[in-house]
Amino acid sequence: GGITNINDIKALGAVAHEGIIGAITGRAIYEGTLDFAEAEKLAESYSVS
Repeated sequence: GGITNINDIKALGAVAHEGIIGAITGRAIYEGTLDFAEAEKLAESYSVS
């Protein structure tokens, strides 16, 4: 499965240091269980340089 809601983004953030390139979010955005702008902002806060 893919991302269901913002909690899944938070869970990915915990392992971001392992090198996540992307995640499937289409259905969650379509169904309204994930706000893309909020998820993008949160994901950017986990960015590893």
